[in-house]
Amino acid sequence: MNPLLSIENLTVDLNENAGTFPLLEEIDLDCREGTALAVVGESGGGKTMLARSILRLLPPRTRMRSGRIRLRGNDLARLGEREMCGIRGGKIGYVFQDPASALDPVQTVGGALRESLTLHARLSAGEVRRRSLELLEEVALPDPGRKLSEYPHRLSGGMRQRVMIAIALAAGPELLLADEPTASLDRPLEGEILDLLDRLRKRRDLSVLLITHDLRIAAERCDRIAVMYAGKIVEEGPAATVLQSPSHPYTEALRACLARRASGQPARLPTIPGSAPRVGNRPRGSCAFAPRCPEVFARCRAESPGVSRAGAARVRCFLREV
Repeated sequence: MNPLLSIENLTVDLNENAGTFPLLEEIDLDCREGTALAVVGESGGGKTMLARSILRLLPPRTRMRSGRIRLRGNDLARLGEREMCGIRGGKIGYVFQDPASALDPVQTVGGALRESLTLHARLSAGEVRRRSLELLEEVALPDPGRKLSEYPHRLSGGMRQRVMIAIALAAGPELLLADEPTASLDRPLEGEILDLLDRLRKRRDLSVLLITHDLRIAAERCDRIAVMYAGKIVEEGPAATVLQSPSHPYTEALRACLARRASGQPARLPTIPGSAPRVGNRPRGSCAFAPRCPEVFARCRAESPGVSRAGAARVRCFLREV
């Protein structure tokens, strides 16, 4: 069965006066129907840029150098802007990490839903209201009739995120891009929103691409995990495999940073030495993780590793070459 979303050899560059720098390099990734795929990594690794590339919403001074982004075989990279307007919010829904910034502060909840519904379908005023109420009920927003006339600032963070999800689902998308959807929420609300996304995925047979920095969330909520570092996917495979038997030293370092408890007491939380390289300072012609890697050797500093198989996973690491 062909994947719903297939990304092949995607490379995106940033053009500045100092030169051209890759933001994403040689990204290969598939998301199958009805499944959840997590993209995991530290801030600045390219996760949000990947989501923006899928939607063709690249920021200024960036361009797609190469690659294909296929949705049901249709290459989004070759579509015109008018066609992409039908894809964004139509075939692909987007959930932002900060709904307080994403929602229009001078537009009511009902107005935001009406805008999304009428953009992709011809509905009467009565149909728009009925559908809006159904969407708010589906995302478990309390008292949906009253919430239609509320402004975002009058809602809690969890309520705003539920509204954001309802808007993303309004046109009945096949794929939902959720960019750190719980980043602004506390732990109890985080669980509620993730449970909601799980229910919606199963009920609607949605495919979900979840962007997160938390390997724990990725392993608990997703079928597959792709680990990103410095604009490249360094490991990708089934969630259980990536968490329990990581093949890349960076994935192993992320796993080690998960909080552990021993005898009911919190364990000391390890960290990864150093920091992820900024875009203009990423190593070229070598492994980007080499300066922080505990298993680095001479070849890592002289060559950039290609993709190898490590059981059920794919990995960019000389240690796993066969």
